[in-house]
Amino acid sequence: MGKLDNPLHDQEVGSADAIRDVTRIDDVRIGAVRPLISPALLQDDLPVPDDVQTLVEHSRAAIADILHGRDDRLVIIVGPCSIHDHDQALDYARLLKAAADALQEDLLIVMRVYFEKPRTTLGWKGYINDPRLDGSFRINEGLRRARQLLLDINGLGLPTATEFLDLLSPQYIADLIAWGAIGARTTESPSHRQLASGLSCPIGFKNGTDGGMQIAADAIVAAGVPHAFMGMTKMGMAAIFETRGNDDVHVILRGGKSGPNYDSASVDASAAVLAAAGLREQVMVDCSHANSNKSHLRQLDVAEDLGRQLSQGENRIMGVMIESHLEEGRQDLKPNVPLRRGVSITDACLSWAQTLPALETLAVAVRTRRKGRIMTDKSAASS
Repeated sequence: MGKLDNPLHDQEVGSADAIRDVTRIDDVRIGAVRPLISPALLQDDLPVPDDVQTLVEHSRAAIADILHGRDDRLVIIVGPCSIHDHDQALDYARLLKAAADALQEDLLIVMRVYFEKPRTTLGWKGYINDPRLDGSFRINEGLRRARQLLLDINGLGLPTATEFLDLLSPQYIADLIAWGAIGARTTESPSHRQLASGLSCPIGFKNGTDGGMQIAADAIVAAGVPHAFMGMTKMGMAAIFETRGNDDVHVILRGGKSGPNYDSASVDASAAVLAAAGLREQVMVDCSHANSNKSHLRQLDVAEDLGRQLSQGENRIMGVMIESHLEEGRQDLKPNVPLRRGVSITDACLSWAQTLPALETLAVAVRTRRKGRIMTDKSAASS
């Protein structure tokens, strides 16, 4: 009788007697291999209702219209730095939905619903990776919780945005995302550029952590053309994917080690890089991260500056990102220490009370820009 397969090592193929023992050279640093739910099974358990499907489809088309100059509104990606609690996220979504309805003539508001957090060294990796916040890494549970939250927020009539960090997780949630981001640490990654070329939603690429624009421009070029790469199907099988390319892509200015890049001179410089690459001269500006020098309150200063640029007729700014939660600031995630409600456990955020006036200011700026454009058009027509 042959020896039993060791469940802690990936030796499913063949019998122990029929294959060479390679445990000394294969998976030597793998502690365990656990089953992963297939995207198809999760989507079958948590399907997309008709109204949510319509919302996602229409929201993506509306964002694309803004990107291609068919709509003069401003895309606003706003919400918590990261999601760590379902009910608190829904409470925020209800507040944001009311604002989205009130400001819809000028702003297309999409809720930031980030489940994965890139870490410079160590730290909590996000709601999908560790939904119980205790290092238990119940990833199947995290995927289910994430999908349910997206269904609930979209069910309110509010579109959702997220960052695509892991290359497999989009198969579980991307059908519910209206807009996606590729972060500063992964914009230069060929795999993420290939992923973006096949995603069904508009995608923003952040400039590099050093503040450089060229890698973001290169990413947009790469994402706009077809690719072939290995991936996982909805049924959980390995496959080769062939993409068509994604034309609904743009850059996100988030500042860098060299300093902020939200001012008019930085917008000019970024537009020049894009033009040299034959790309649309348009940017989304992240009010947080290096643009705020990691001071959450400085997001208000950045938003005010962007409002001035828009009011003066700046057409190349097509979107704004803001990190905002129910309450201001941030808190550390510590064992056996209760968390304060509505406070971020990653980057510090504005409170909702601080966020709403900033949204209203941006809406006024869009109206002013529109009025100026109409007057210019009338003047040109009469001359």
